Amino acid sequence: MFLRIDPDNGLAIYDQVVRQMKFAIAGEALKPGDLVPSVRELARDLAINPNTVSRAYLQLQHDGVLETVRGLGLSVSAGAAKRCRAEGGKLIRERLAQVFDEARLSHLDPDDLRKMVSTELESALKRKD
Repeated sequence: MFLRIDPDNGLAIYDQVVRQMKFAIAGEALKPGDLVPSVRELARDLAINPNTVSRAYLQLQHDGVLETVRGLGLSVSAGAAKRCRAEGGKLIRERLAQVFDEARLSHLDPDDLRKMVSTELESALKRKD
């Protein structure tokens, strides 16, 4: 599976599952109509509690990203990729705003900040998963 859980990153585990699932859908690793792993299967693969996966799946259903397919399980809903891309952009903008606020409060020179952002963006684009 394409999800990785980091218990030390500060986000609740169910939230990590939700976000990573949305990023996978936004990046079209999962497409509309694709079935997602069962609760038990994903819990086993990630070595997490099935209740945590169940909570994440309920949130994804509530967000309109997953839908029930009778007799088969859960699948990616139509239009989910567009929703997930929009939400991903919103999350990134929020995190950038926090970083820029911290830079301002630490009196970091704007030109130095631009260089850091440029360097980190180039580095991130070169990395492979």
